[in-house]
Parts: sequence; structure tokens; C-alpha cells
Amino acid sequence: MSMTTTQPVHSGLITGPLLLRCVSILGSSIGFFLPLSVVPMFAGPSGAGTATVALLLATVAGEMATPRLVGRIGYRAALALGLVLLGVPTLALTVSAEPWVILAVCVVRGLGFAICTVAGGALTAMLIPAGRRGEGLALVGLVSGVSSLLALPAGVWAASRWGFSPVFVATTVITLLALVSVPGIPHRSSTVAGPAQAPWKLLRPATIFAASTAALGVFVTFLPLALGGQHAAVTAVALLVQPSAATAARWAAGRLGDRHGQSRLLAPGLALSAAGTAGLALIGRPAAVIAAALIFGAGFGLLQNATLALMYDRMPAGDESTVSAVWNIAYDLGMAAGALGAGLLVVPLGYPATFVVAAAVTLTAYVLILRRD
Repeated sequence: MSMTTTQPVHSGLITGPLLLRCVSILGSSIGFFLPLSVVPMFAGPSGAGTATVALLLATVAGEMATPRLVGRIGYRAALALGLVLLGVPTLALTVSAEPWVILAVCVVRGLGFAICTVAGGALTAMLIPAGRRGEGLALVGLVSGVSSLLALPAGVWAASRWGFSPVFVATTVITLLALVSVPGIPHRSSTVAGPAQAPWKLLRPATIFAASTAALGVFVTFLPLALGGQHAAVTAVALLVQPSAATAARWAAGRLGDRHGQSRLLAPGLALSAAGTAGLALIGRPAAVIAAALIFGAGFGLLQNATLALMYDRMPAGDESTVSAVWNIAYDLGMAAGALGAGLLVVPLGYPATFVVAAAVTLTAYVLILRRD
């Protein structure tokens, strides 16, 4: 039997190929998040924003192109290429701090991360038994969430203690080490499709998720500014609580979604996301802000897992790369739209009102939950 049609032979959730896939998840997650805050520090105030924008735009462009790339070279080769593009360019920052070098590195790394997330995400879905897809996605989400949660502050800490170069070298080494896991992952073929061919049944859950990621863009961009330097500790705790709650909720969503249906998690996930975003308006009360971050994280984690599992369930085998691309584009564009939109409101309305408006906008996606396919 051809490897392109072979399904996992184990009826259990955790199989050898899935464990190998977790290794590549660790490599891409650490490779992306370890230098994520370090590169803007390295670029300085004048280049930090440009570097982040270049990374984001390249990631979105790569997510749109990856399904066609996978159709040409297959998932396994695409995943290997993504790891190389994500890890190797960082070495250039050990020898040059020129703005154009930093910009080029961010662009190539964004493309690499996009390939890793789209091709790797589709591979993950095919390695999980269909009846336990929600739980399986939650498991790999836990691997990704915990590694990113630790890698992001670790990169900043290491850079402040030992300098930038060790972080950049470690990024390359860790990412490339993950390549050893790729040959052991079963080869898969893909139909050539992309976000432009995504049907309404994918766009609806993707838009619901984008409403929550827009709130995330507001949260990570403007909460530190709203609290100011005098509440740096509150900001740090809130930024830690939110992804921690999201990771825990994603695990719970996997088990609940498989047993009771993924669609049932959409409304509570959206409601918690909106409630947590609105709660950020209480910026004068540290305990309330941290509680709001926890509530928002829980809602975000529910939507993160439920929307992805629902989208995979709605598409036939062979279209996994399309699902992965659409979901990841919704993630990135939602965050960008939230940060951009809130930026236009902060000056005339102030931070508390901006958080409330962001919560109200999040709730508008509820009309998509009420509609039937």
C-alpha cells in the first residue's frame, strides 16, 4: 500500500509518527519564539516596528502560498524546508546589524514559519484518528503552547545575560536539530488548493476565530501601554496568565469537543473572549486585570481548538493544507486588524473605552454561530 494513503495503524491517540511530529513542533515553536522579542531589541527603537511588520506580512504571504508548495513537493519536504528557512537565516544576525539584513532575516523567517505551521499543521491532522481529532489537536497545542510560553521570556533573559549572538545561534541549532524527526513522519500527498478556494463552511469558523485573535492583538499591543511602567509586574503576570489559560482551555476543549461536538464550544469561547477583553478596561485594579486576562485566555483557548477541529471535520481528506492555511491566516490577520483598529481608537477614546469597543466587536461574530450550514 502506498504511503500516501496509509493511515495511522494504531487506534490510540499517541503514535510514533505523532511523537516525531511533536519534535518538529518543538523545533519550529522554539525557533520562532526564542528570538521573537530579541530581534526588535537587536534592531533598536527605529527598526523594531519594521522588523515585526516584515515578519507578520511574510508569514501571511507564506501561509497563502504553502498549499500550492505542498502540492508540488509534499508535506514532509515542505516541513523540512520550513525548518531550514526558519532557523538558518538567524545566523546572519551574529555578523551584521544592518537594517536591511535584519529585514531580510525577518522576511525569510516569516516564510519559514508559515510553511512549518501550514504544512506541519496539516500533517498533524492526518496523523490523528478522526474520532479523537479535538483531543489530538489539543495535545500538540499543549506542546506548542508550553514551548512558546517558555521560549519567549527565555530569549529575552538570555540576551540580557549573554548578549544577542548566543540566542541567535541557539535558535538555529534547535530548529535544525528538529530536522532529524522529519524522515520518520509518513509521506503525504495533497491536492493543490489554497485560501482562495476555501468554502464558506471554512470561512465561518475562521472568521469567528479571527474575532478572538483581533482581541488578542489589542491585548498584547495595548495592555502594556495602558498599565504603564508603574504596573510592569501586573503586565508581566497578565501576559503570562493569558497564554497559560489558553493552553489549559485548549486541552479541555479537545476532550469536550470530541465528546459533545466542536460547535457547542464556539458560543462560550466567544463570550469568554469578549468578557475578558471588556474586563481589561478596569486598568486601575490589578487583580481585575489579571482575572480578565485569565478569562480571555480561557475563551481564546476554547476557540483556538474548536475552530481548527471543526474546520478539519468539514473538509475531505487531502484538503488539510487548505484548512491549515485558512486558520493560520485568520490568526495572523485578526491580530493585525485588532492592533491596527485599536490604534485608531486609543487617542480619541482612551484605553478603557478601546477595550470595551474591542469586546463589542468580538461579540459581533456571534451572528455567524447562529447561522446554519
